[in-house]
Amino acid sequence: MPVTVLLVDDEPLVRAGLRAVLEAQPDIEVVGEAADGAAVIPLVRQLRPDVVAMDVRMPLMDGIEATRALLRTVADPPKILVVTTFENDEYVYEALRAGADGFLLKRARPAEIVHAVRLVAEGESLLFPASVRRLAAEYGEGGGGNRAARDVLERARLTEREAEVLRLMARGLSNAEIAGRLVVGTETVKSHVSSVLAKLGARDRTQAVITAYESGFVAPG
Repeated sequence: MPVTVLLVDDEPLVRAGLRAVLEAQPDIEVVGEAADGAAVIPLVRQLRPDVVAMDVRMPLMDGIEATRALLRTVADPPKILVVTTFENDEYVYEALRAGADGFLLKRARPAEIVHAVRLVAEGESLLFPASVRRLAAEYGEGGGGNRAARDVLERARLTEREAEVLRLMARGLSNAEIAGRLVVGTETVKSHVSSVLAKLGARDRTQAVITAYESGFVAPG
């Protein structure tokens, strides 16, 4: 089955460019488009895409609020890939905190766009981990400064192995890479990752990693 994508951007040329790149791939299908975040929820309910590629800045409802609304109101929501002009942007970090699964630069090369959609759809790796660390260092409340994140981590009571897996996740390692580092099977790592996400109340590894940074459990630098 192909990865299905909904494109949300107020610039028709951006949507057309993304559609051309993605539909050139045999395993990706663009199922719809929207010009503003306000249209996301009804289209997601109608089309059930695997991934929403969404501009972070739009005139009526931006990508941050659209992400919050989508995750709040839609059962089994799709993965959310924020599309942005600037990498080092507080809006991007706020979108990730709101629940987006990763971000993509509008100037990215076609191969990078395709890779980002596939990776976010699979959910087994952190997209652009070095960039997420930079965003967390600049805009997050690291060093234990975020009390809410610290409380979440304390209540989670991670085992020693789960804590080790979370640290490796924060470094951007995939499940297979974590398995190689810990000398265990990939299925064992998947089980640990699922347990970490459940204990942290995180919908995906991006949210778990942000909690790790903002609680001070992992230094973002």
